[in-house]
Amino acid sequence: MERPGDDIQALIALMARLPGLGPRSARRIVLHLIRKRTGQMTELAGLLDSVATHSRECLVCGNITDRDECAICTDPSRATGEICVVEDVADLWALERGHVFKGRYHVLGGTLSALDEIGPDELGIPALIDRVHRDGAAEVILALNATVEGQTTAHYIAEALEGSEVTVTGLAQGVPIGGELDYLDDGTITAALRARRRL
Repeated sequence: MERPGDDIQALIALMARLPGLGPRSARRIVLHLIRKRTGQMTELAGLLDSVATHSRECLVCGNITDRDECAICTDPSRATGEICVVEDVADLWALERGHVFKGRYHVLGGTLSALDEIGPDELGIPALIDRVHRDGAAEVILALNATVEGQTTAHYIAEALEGSEVTVTGLAQGVPIGGELDYLDDGTITAALRARRRL
């Protein structure tokens, strides 16, 4: 069996470094693209080049866009006075998939971490606070991950906004729909008990 050329090997190695892919999956994908080179591979190469050239962070919220401001920030129907704060663009995209939230976002780009020397200025938290006051936001929803760092960041932001007119809320945490108690970790069960509501 003939061994793939250097460029193909390099492409497989590069694909294998992508999240969720290993060497076997990368080989299958590269082989598929080579077989469909006149269609999918050419189109993919063009799109990769375009995204690499034109994509940038939205100057307002930090979403990924190909303009100065993303479609969410320029949509007048999204000016509801609600700002949903997320750690990463992937979190923003996950919330958008649900088609439930109709306000605007603010991407922090991470969470506070003393170990990694990530403070409020590295995350742009002062920019969030300025934006909340400048835009006259009515509610800030802290949609941060339920980790120690996420909760520390949420607490810091809530304290920074204390005394202002804005309402600070967080996402409910607990038992997922379809979840069975026996399979949940202790932290999830504890959060679910604390967030219980009247039926």
